[in-house]
Amino acid sequence: MLHRLRNINLYSPEPVGLVNILIASDKIVAISKDDIQIDSQLLTSDEDYQGKRVIPGFIDGHAHITGGGGEAGFKTKVPPVNLSQYTSAGVTSVVGLLGTDDITRNTSSLIAQVYALREEGISAWCYTGGYHIPLQTLTGSIKKDIVHIEPVIGVGELAISDHRSSQPTFDEIARIVGDAHVAGIMTGKAGIVHFHLGDGSRKLDLIEDLLNKTELPPRSLNPTHCNRNIPLFEQACELTKRGISIDVTAFPKTNSKDEYSAAESFKIFHKKKFDLSKLTISSDGGGCLPQFNQQGELIKLDYGRCSLLSDTFKVLLDEGYPEEQVLLPFTKNVANLLRLSQKGEIKVGNDADLIVLDKDNKIESVMALGKWHKKDSKMLRLGSFE
Repeated sequence: MLHRLRNINLYSPEPVGLVNILIASDKIVAISKDDIQIDSQLLTSDEDYQGKRVIPGFIDGHAHITGGGGEAGFKTKVPPVNLSQYTSAGVTSVVGLLGTDDITRNTSSLIAQVYALREEGISAWCYTGGYHIPLQTLTGSIKKDIVHIEPVIGVGELAISDHRSSQPTFDEIARIVGDAHVAGIMTGKAGIVHFHLGDGSRKLDLIEDLLNKTELPPRSLNPTHCNRNIPLFEQACELTKRGISIDVTAFPKTNSKDEYSAAESFKIFHKKKFDLSKLTISSDGGGCLPQFNQQGELIKLDYGRCSLLSDTFKVLLDEGYPEEQVLLPFTKNVANLLRLSQKGEIKVGNDADLIVLDKDNKIESVMALGKWHKKDSKMLRLGSFE
């Protein structure tokens, strides 16, 4: 299949200006400010976009692709996220994981869902493990899972500073991070540990201890949900000065003054001139978003939605932040952290994952691996059971 996209205003994420793009099969094969000469009879599609903005597809680095939840009984197990919930929000790549429920859900079913999403047309990977120690793995070994199972790129989401965690010790965490790091070295994969952060008073102290007392590199430590309370976010921002990448969650808006939305987190991070390359934004799609009282009892339950990624992106553009900056935590930063070499940027040789924006900063069209999933605001491809 050959697609020629003419007169697009390209953000790669960097602003490139008006160009033409040629896509062959699932790859970007040419980008030129001049006409791309090719026999029109060979083209599957040839469209003039008249200056519309085209950006890279989003990479959702934290999603419960098999469904999450179960924190208020079995009836609250969230079902798996359907394909169109990703693609309608501009997500063309996703990383799946296990959370609280690493008992009735397991690494085997997680890997199977990765393959299912790939068959449906988007790119997918996963972490091994879950909230608890001993970690849920397929082979019985973190290193073997990462080394021998292609979709497995690291460990996550391992819970700390949370009443739902295994209350892991420093030595336990250090060994896990060391194993993941070595497996990453052996394979060229991310080799990171993706840490779930709760509201506990210890916040990121364990991660600081790992930086201070071990030889583990900062890039191997990746905390998420860093915007769930203000002191946690402030500590996380400071840790980026030491080379750690932090992840904030695009959770549903609440009236709480104790937390930051993903958009607010970006604005504060930007205003205080922290290194934007160290910030990522994910959806927690399919995961439960519970609220507990001091006794650990559930008082409110919601769930993560991939659509909040595109909502967050739109909010920031609407407020005047430049595309090349807003795009980073949704695209290039995630690809760099996770060592996804064909993702995160629109350039020759990369996968053909892209989004067309309309004049109101809404997602108009989405291409994943060279195939249109959404075109002119209409969904063209749905999941197997949608």
